[in-house]
Amino acid sequence: MIEKRIFAVVIAALFMSTTAGLCAEQPKELTVFCAASLTGAFGEIGQMYKNETNISVVFNFDGSQVLRTQIENGAYADIFVSANKKQMNLMKNEGFMNNSSITVFTKTKPVIIVPKENPAKIQNISDLAKPGIKIVIGTKDVPIGDYTLQILAKLANDSAFGPEFRKLVMANVVSNDTNVNYITSKVALGEADAGIAYKSDVTKNLAAKITKIEIPDKYNVIAEYPMGILKQSKYPALSQEFMNLVESDKGMVVLEKYGFESPKAQATTNTNATVTATAAKATA
Repeated sequence: MIEKRIFAVVIAALFMSTTAGLCAEQPKELTVFCAASLTGAFGEIGQMYKNETNISVVFNFDGSQVLRTQIENGAYADIFVSANKKQMNLMKNEGFMNNSSITVFTKTKPVIIVPKENPAKIQNISDLAKPGIKIVIGTKDVPIGDYTLQILAKLANDSAFGPEFRKLVMANVVSNDTNVNYITSKVALGEADAGIAYKSDVTKNLAAKITKIEIPDKYNVIAEYPMGILKQSKYPALSQEFMNLVESDKGMVVLEKYGFESPKAQATTNTNATVTATAAKATA
C-alpha cells in the first residue's frame, strides 16, 4: 500500500514537472522592440507569425535610441530591431545582445518629403536652403536624424554646396523629432514644408498626402536595419523563428511592399554588372 502511494506521488510529480516545462517553452507572446519606421511591415509579419505558431507578437514601436534607453533602464524584450547599426552596436557593447544572433535584414534610403500641395515649391535638395521654409528632421540620436546629418555633411564637403548650404538648411529646421513617424505626420498635415524621412515611410496611406523627392546617390546614405535576440530573452529559440520568418521570402515580400529592399540587392546588382562588363571585354 505504501509503495503504491509512493509510486502515485512520483507520477504526479513527474506530470507536474513536465506540464510546467511545456508551459515554460510555450509563451503566449514574444516582445519585440522595433524601430518606428517598420510599424506597417512588422505588424503584418507579426500576424503571419501568430497564424503559423499561435504565439502573439507584442511590438513596442519607437525611435531606436528610445527603445535602447528603455532596455537599458530595465524594460523586457526578446528582440531588438534598430534602424541603424549605431544603436545596435551600443547594445552589443553594453552586453545586452546575443551577438551571434544579430543580422542585417533590410535597407532603405532617406528622401525629402513635402506635402502634396507643396506650398513652398520644393523641387530638389537645393531648395531646402530657401529662406523661410519650415523643415522637420530627426534628433541627432534617432537614426533618421543621424542619417540626415551625414547627408548634410556630404553636401557641406562638396564645393557645389559648401558649409554655408548646411548652415542655411539647419536655420530652417523648426523641429527635431525623436521618431520618424512624427516627421511624416507633420509633413502630411502641412505643419512643415519639408522633412527628411525614409523612402519606405511614404506608405500607400500617406502617398495621397506626401510627395517624395529623391536625394542624389552621391550625397545619400544607405539605412541598414539590424535585428537580434537579447540575452534576457526567455524564448531565444522562438525569437529566432520569428527572425527567420522576417528574413524568409514571405517576410521579404512584406518588406518590399512597404518600400524596403533586401540587403543583398545592391551587391547582386554590382555582381551582375561586373560579370556583364567582363563578358563584354572578353568578346571585344
